[in-house]
Amino acid sequence: MIGAFANILGRLTLNAFPHDPITIGGAVFMVGSFLAVMGMVTYFKRWKWLWKDWFTSLDPKKIGVMYMVVALVMLVRGGIDALMMRAQQATSVGASHGILSSNHFQQVFSAHGTIMIFFVAMGLMFGLINLVLPLQLGARDVAFPFLNSMAFWLFVAGMILVNLSLFIGEFSAAGWLAYPPLSELHYSPGVGVDYWIWSLQIAGIGSLLSGINFLVTIFKMRAPGMTLMKMPMFAWSVLGAMTLVIFAFPILTATLALLFLDRILGTHFFTAGGGGNAMMYVNLIWAWGHPEVYILILPAFGVFSEVVATFSRKMLFGYKSMVWAIWAIVFLSFTVWLHHFFTMGAGADVNAFFGIMTMIIAIPTGVKIFNWLFTMYRGNIHFATPMLWFLGFIVLFTIGGVAGVLMAVPPADFQFHNSLFLVAHFHTMIVSGVLFGDFAGIMYWFPKVFGFRLNERLGKYAFFCWLVGFILAFVPLYILGLMGATRRLDHYSASLGWQPLFIVAGVGALIIALGVALQILQFIVSFVLRDNTRDNTGDPWNGRTLEWSTPSPAPFYNFAHIPEVSTKDAFWAMKQRPKNEKDKELPYHDIVLPQNTGVGVYIAAGAFLFGFCMIWHIFWLAALSLLGIIILAVIRTSRDSHEQVVSASMVERIEAERLRGGEAV
Repeated sequence: MIGAFANILGRLTLNAFPHDPITIGGAVFMVGSFLAVMGMVTYFKRWKWLWKDWFTSLDPKKIGVMYMVVALVMLVRGGIDALMMRAQQATSVGASHGILSSNHFQQVFSAHGTIMIFFVAMGLMFGLINLVLPLQLGARDVAFPFLNSMAFWLFVAGMILVNLSLFIGEFSAAGWLAYPPLSELHYSPGVGVDYWIWSLQIAGIGSLLSGINFLVTIFKMRAPGMTLMKMPMFAWSVLGAMTLVIFAFPILTATLALLFLDRILGTHFFTAGGGGNAMMYVNLIWAWGHPEVYILILPAFGVFSEVVATFSRKMLFGYKSMVWAIWAIVFLSFTVWLHHFFTMGAGADVNAFFGIMTMIIAIPTGVKIFNWLFTMYRGNIHFATPMLWFLGFIVLFTIGGVAGVLMAVPPADFQFHNSLFLVAHFHTMIVSGVLFGDFAGIMYWFPKVFGFRLNERLGKYAFFCWLVGFILAFVPLYILGLMGATRRLDHYSASLGWQPLFIVAGVGALIIALGVALQILQFIVSFVLRDNTRDNTGDPWNGRTLEWSTPSPAPFYNFAHIPEVSTKDAFWAMKQRPKNEKDKELPYHDIVLPQNTGVGVYIAAGAFLFGFCMIWHIFWLAALSLLGIIILAVIRTSRDSHEQVVSASMVERIEAERLRGGEAV
């Protein structure tokens, strides 16, 4: 009887639950936090409101907010992992072996990289795009609203799988990109690598769906008169990034599938002993991985373009060159992936080509930086918090870029490869180029979504903690890398003299953690004192693009009248027109919007269950889950109508209330 029950549950046994004290502590903390949130929602009787107004909503603004919430929660989780690694490296020296076992350290290392790239940076990016892109284009929605909802909930399903490894089983110890042979079954026989595969596979499919959705939105949903060369620069950056998503993410999907087949069916795509080639995996993963860097960074560049123009009170300098720079980056990003493994022995000719291409891709990035600086030149600069995030980006990104060009030289990379110098470079580019951009975007567009501005003083305190903390945390890693310290290092000899630098890096990580705490406090204080910073104009920053032409918060239909565009910086041009041209009264019309639906939630739940069952080899339940997903998709696509009509009279009433000082619905 027990054996039959075991077969039903595949590899899942009581031994799958954590036994390590730190893991148990983390699991208890997360369960306690989850139960506390559930208790609050129950106490305030908000379950129906959450389901009806948020979880089933197809409004991209609400989906964007949910992306942000999930990503910021995961930022805290990934930050805790970083603090644990810094504590281990500062204390595990000589006779002391620190706070973590070697295997646990490698799991924390793998989880940190996976979470920060896939569930923080990607989440913040898609959140900002959902919040802003339709408004900037003068559209009422995205091209495929249901696809948008399903993509978000697949992202959530992947996130839950990553965190579930804390409670049941373990996470991968093979690094955040799971190189073979370490990720093959012989060296990683547990479920950790499988958790990594399926969390990324499910979330990655959601990202691919989002890429298709936003690409079609840009091409088909622009306001009348908005040609491509009149689009805001943020929209251009999204177009470039989503093009990369469509070409790069199928590579990730196929690579993960091949690795899983190696593990579950005994194929040998990447096992050298069976005729496979581990370097094929490395080529494939970085053929996705380097475009992924620009998938994350291009939208952040778009944010900086909007922020610099707005707070310099000037039109963006070199609009056409900025557009061409985006597309140069898009094209060149697929020609540089091999610089991640110059040491593989591809030969001098191959290394030289990829080294040269790596140097060339720095040129369009440099064009952007100089254009931003020229935009500021002789501008009336307002040093609001979003502008500070931009200035911090300029300082750190330039340092990281110089280090990147240095590593683009293959002989130099032979020395720096697999060292902490590379880790410091990567973090300099991603934190300054992605996170700083996302934080600037949150500060900048927050009033458009919620109707009040975030606290400036706490925002500036948080920025300086991030800036100072980052310098203290990662400059020592550059030095340690030059001294020979390798990445994934969990213990070292006292005679090397590295501990003081690791301690400084740990102090820097604590200062960054203080910055995160201040950001959380900023949200809380801003909400409590929201009446003091409420935006009644819809245009708190004197903006230039169409999103600022709507009230704050923007109504669920975005625009009562679809605007007509005749130039770049469309809203700025509208504000410059004579008053009598602005106040023409137009009749209201019925607005057609998609109906809310919970099918995206159900499909994602089925995908989560399918992934969990594949991890634990519960194949009968995996088959039922897959069947359920197919049935849900068929039911959704077979329905005749998915739309609701907002009557002209209701739109008129909402707009009248707004004009009288009432809040937009």
